[in-house]
Amino acid sequence: MLSYQHIYHAGNLADVHKHALVAWMLGYLTGKDKPLSYLETHAGRGLYDLGDAAAIKTGEAAQGIARVADWFDADHPFAAAQAQARQTHGPRAYAGSPLLAAHLLRPGDKIDLAELHPAEHAALDLALSPFDVRCHRRDGFEMAHALCPPNPRRGLMLIDPSYEIKTDYEAIPRHIGQLTRAWNVGIVALWYPLLTSQSHRGMLRALSGAFPDALRHEVAFAPARPGHGMIGSGMFVIRPPYGLDAEARRLSACFGKLKG
Repeated sequence: MLSYQHIYHAGNLADVHKHALVAWMLGYLTGKDKPLSYLETHAGRGLYDLGDAAAIKTGEAAQGIARVADWFDADHPFAAAQAQARQTHGPRAYAGSPLLAAHLLRPGDKIDLAELHPAEHAALDLALSPFDVRCHRRDGFEMAHALCPPNPRRGLMLIDPSYEIKTDYEAIPRHIGQLTRAWNVGIVALWYPLLTSQSHRGMLRALSGAFPDALRHEVAFAPARPGHGMIGSGMFVIRPPYGLDAEARRLSACFGKLKG
């Protein structure tokens, strides 16, 4: 449970898909002069050096953000927040979703992040130290259940597990059902991998049955390396904000042009 470290995968095509949609939603929410809450259950370290040996070893960032940065205009929330991260931390910096949120949200907004891995939590705490952010070293679902409904009640929760624990696929629909009942106005976004093993299928059937009005968006791409089991990325967004479907279609068109 505590072995996963995202540095090996930071900036890959799944990150681009997930972070682009999360940043777009945060940009939409901050377009209104009302405070909001952002919760993230599996935060990771928040800031990644794509020149790190671990990132270079897998080559996933080279096939990801380094290859597709031109999909985003400079004023897109994803591009704007990444530019801020590079300005502060250098040209190889990549902002994970916690740092994206910290750059995009405003004074008066509330950010709560959970990360259980001790080293990843320490790195998260350091990366987010300039911001008014609460970094919890605890199980992400425990934090989410404890804080829902948050104050302010308007806002977004990102659930982004590593799926190293295979029972996650069975437990997540139950957690989301409870969280959406407790927080009946919040946007809840779940990221999941598209796998050759099809492990996600049962979870998606349960979620789609419970939330027929949710936005389910999936993109496919070639495996990062021979034998790699992830062949795409999915986002399941409950109570999607207006316009997210158009941004999802735009990303589908971009991913559809990828070669190999």
